[in-house]
Amino acid sequence: MKRAVSISLGSSKRDKSIEVELLGEQVRIERIGTDGDMEKAAQLYKELDGEVDAFGVGGADLGALVDEKWYPLYSVQPMVRFVEKTPLVDGAGIKNTLENDLAPFIDTQIGDYIQEKKAFITLGVDRWGLTTSFLDNGYECVFGDLMFGLGLPFAVRSASGLKTLASFVMPIAGRLPFDWIYPTGEKQEVRDPKWEEHYLWGSVIAGDCHYVKRHMPNRLEGKIIATNTTTPEDVELFRSVGVKYLVTTSPVMDGRSFGANMLEAALVAISGKERVLRNDELKELLDQLGFEPQLQELN
Repeated sequence: MKRAVSISLGSSKRDKSIEVELLGEQVRIERIGTDGDMEKAAQLYKELDGEVDAFGVGGADLGALVDEKWYPLYSVQPMVRFVEKTPLVDGAGIKNTLENDLAPFIDTQIGDYIQEKKAFITLGVDRWGLTTSFLDNGYECVFGDLMFGLGLPFAVRSASGLKTLASFVMPIAGRLPFDWIYPTGEKQEVRDPKWEEHYLWGSVIAGDCHYVKRHMPNRLEGKIIATNTTTPEDVELFRSVGVKYLVTTSPVMDGRSFGANMLEAALVAISGKERVLRNDELKELLDQLGFEPQLQELN
C-alpha cells in the first residue's frame, strides 16, 4: 500500500486518515497537524523521510507561483530541511491544474443561479490557477491580498495589479515569519469578522478555507463559497451563516475535502515515479480519475 502524509502547521483537531483506491492503487492518506509548531513538523518529516511515498506540506506553502514567476517563502524552509528522500509537494501543482476548472464548473452547474458574476477572492497571489479561472470566465474580481495578508483595507481588482503587488511584496513577505501572514495552530479556529462589504459584494467568495472563515461575517445569505480542505464542522458553519452552495476544489472523501497538498501527495504516491510530478502529469492523472470540483447545496 502506498502512503502519503501531509504534515501540517495547522490544528491537530483537523487530523484525518483514510485509505482509498486510486487507479487501482491502494493509498493511505494521512494528515498530521502540529498546532503551529514548525520544529515539531521538521522532526516528523525527519522521522518519516524515506519511509513514506510522498509528503504534503500542510498549513504552509513553499512559495507562490504568480504568472510563471516563483516567489519562495524562506521562512518555511527550516520546516522541511531534513527531507532528502521522499518527494515533497505543497499543492502548487493542484492549484495550477484542478483549480483552473473551478469557474467553468460553477457556471456549468449553477450558472443560472448567479445573477452577477462577481467574485471576492481572499488571496489571488496564493492561488493563481483559481484567480485566472474567474478572470478568464468573465467574473469581476476583488482580491483581498492586502486585507488577508497584511491587514490593510485595500482591494486589488486586476491580474496586473496582483502581479505588481507580488513583485513588490513577496520578496519581503517571503522572509517574514510564516505565522505573520497565515493562521497556524489554534489561530485557525479564531474568527474575526471584517471586510464585510467585500464578502457581501461577491456572488462567489473563493479561496483558502481558513482565510474565508477567518474574517467571514455572521450572515452570508445565498452566497457561494468556493474553497478546499473542508471538514464536516466547516460545512455546518457555512450552512449556519446562510451559504447557499459550497464548491470544493478537491473531491470529498470520507466526509471532507483534503487540501491541495494532500491530494497532490496522493497522486505522487500512486504514480510510482518517486519524484514531484509536472503539471501535465498531474493533469493526466486527474483526468484519468475523473476528479473535478464538487458542489453541495447547503440551504
